[in-house]
Amino acid sequence: MTSAAATAPAAPPAKRDRSHLLYLAVIIAVALGIAVGFAAPDFAKELKPLGTGFVNLIKMMIAPIIFCTIVTGVGSIRSAAKVGKLGGLALTYFIGMSFVALAIGLVVGNVLHPGQGMHLTESVKQVGHTQAASGSEGLVDFLLSIIPTSFASAFTGGVVLQTLLIALLVGFAIQSMGKAGEPILRGVGHIQKLVFRVLTMIMWAAPVGAFGAIAAVVGETGVDALKALGTIMLAFYITCVLFVGVVLGPMLWFVAKVNLFKLLKYLGREYLLILSTSSSDVALPRLIAKMEHLGVSRPVVGITVPTGYSFNLDGTMIYLTMASLFIADAMGQPLHLGEQITLLLFMMVASKGAAGVSGAGLATLAGALQTHRPALVDGVGLIVGIDRFMSEARALTNFSGNAVATVLIGAWTKEIDKARVEEVLSGRLPFDEKTLLDDVHGAVPAAEVPEQREEGEKELASA
Repeated sequence: MTSAAATAPAAPPAKRDRSHLLYLAVIIAVALGIAVGFAAPDFAKELKPLGTGFVNLIKMMIAPIIFCTIVTGVGSIRSAAKVGKLGGLALTYFIGMSFVALAIGLVVGNVLHPGQGMHLTESVKQVGHTQAASGSEGLVDFLLSIIPTSFASAFTGGVVLQTLLIALLVGFAIQSMGKAGEPILRGVGHIQKLVFRVLTMIMWAAPVGAFGAIAAVVGETGVDALKALGTIMLAFYITCVLFVGVVLGPMLWFVAKVNLFKLLKYLGREYLLILSTSSSDVALPRLIAKMEHLGVSRPVVGITVPTGYSFNLDGTMIYLTMASLFIADAMGQPLHLGEQITLLLFMMVASKGAAGVSGAGLATLAGALQTHRPALVDGVGLIVGIDRFMSEARALTNFSGNAVATVLIGAWTKEIDKARVEEVLSGRLPFDEKTLLDDVHGAVPAAEVPEQREEGEKELASA
């Protein structure tokens, strides 16, 4: 007699995850790009559009991903006050960590004085004034830039905060609709899955983009600039590593009981993309997906990650601090402590919205110096040659700060599944690279039964 198990059709073989081949190809492409940059610098410069094109493809997906994530997260919470609580906690944390990053940069810059002994040329002076012209946005201009000119322009303008504003308004509107809004919420959830599928397809162009970006940078910069300015580069990288390891690491452990190195390993592929393109934008969609897979609730991820990309700029804060002190020392016009603090507080406000854009930190630096110490603008050209390499450290540090912030805020609001975090970081629950979404954990919130959703709201309210 044949058993039912024996007659049952065999399960289809599971598809192998070949995504690791993609990132192996990225590593090879980076190495080839460096070699081409040194061997044929003129040819390497012509490859820059390859890197620019890949970054633009990723940026194309950021607005719809942020919109879908925030709408599904906010729309599934019935009380707007709970969303305000999450946003207020996130902003408070971001401002606090910005001050910590500024303080660390001040200490290292005042101890090392890496700018002493440099010399200016006329071409260097002109570069500083050119950058200042593109970095002179003030606080009022920044606040007005958050408001899009139309509903559609929030998706086409490339400004993360505009997308965030529209998504919050739509999420609150769905909240007010009650059960009538649930079909809309389910529809947005399906669109989100489609958008992540498209992103998965785009990611296969990463090796080409990485090759072009790295080759162009090495071809334009060469070895001489790196040798001449190695001190400030080394000091900046060491400071960023210390900030992540000494500040963020202990906070992550004491608050969430999460090992920093396991979290960094979990995000290893995102770091590789950032390193090869010098833009943290390429990793924003994947950070959203990975934080949800890790076990942080969708509302926390949807609010913390996009907001952090404009307000939680730890690496940029360190860069602005050290670069300002470097330029002042190099020009023989050192800043006293009061001037340092005033200038850097202004930079902290002016830098918002600069994350993910390669070179935006340089423009912010020049614009702030033009406003507070015009005589120092001439010195901005001193670091142009290595700004791209410092941009990589800025982006990596900003990305690390946002990843840690998401876990911390999830722990503070009790909106994190600690058992799942352990499973994911131990490798027993791997991230699905084929879809970028976990169908179980990333289910559309509107499909939850009311009892489950109300229970989650009570936990958030009691946090």
